[in-house]
Amino acid sequence: MSLNESQLIESAQGGDAEAFSQLARRFERRIYTLALHYTRNAADAEDLSQEVWLKAFRAINSFRGNAAFYTWLRQIMVNTFLNHKRAETVRMEEVRSAAFENDSTNVDDGLSFMLNETPYQVEEDYERRILVEKVMQALGHLSSQQRLIFLLKHREGMTYEEIAKAFDCSTGTIKKALFRAVQKLREQMGVAPAPLELAQCGAGQK
Repeated sequence: MSLNESQLIESAQGGDAEAFSQLARRFERRIYTLALHYTRNAADAEDLSQEVWLKAFRAINSFRGNAAFYTWLRQIMVNTFLNHKRAETVRMEEVRSAAFENDSTNVDDGLSFMLNETPYQVEEDYERRILVEKVMQALGHLSSQQRLIFLLKHREGMTYEEIAKAFDCSTGTIKKALFRAVQKLREQMGVAPAPLELAQCGAGQK
């Protein structure tokens, strides 16, 4: 954590709203993008992001610096997602939001393991966008919890242990949920699982 960021946090904890606003501007894109991937709707993502920031503002004095500030924010985000009561409807429309297009490389980078091909390389932006749209449509077939676990693992780069801690469950439960999520995505995208991967995932479900 940079000295400047540390100073902003200290000021925000002292009641400086502008300092908190500066912190929010640093992370709002990441918070919003994850919310957008989760809700698959721009308006819902905006509402969810605002809820996260409101909770963070109210709880800023509880931040002790034991982890990175974004890690603390992400935990608030996960808790908000898990506690959110909004009725979820399946949306199969193509995602045309500029936020998705601007962040498309982050999506497909975390999904290359799903394809039974050599390391995935796309030279044309058009082809990449087509893949991302297919993936986002496939994500709509997951339950909200499966989608969140998948995004935390393959977009946020969290470990099984970190996700299990966030969900207050065992790593085995997370592995099983992730395995089922990947199975559903494969079915929707028409990609067959590799035998080795099946064996490895099965071995991890203890």
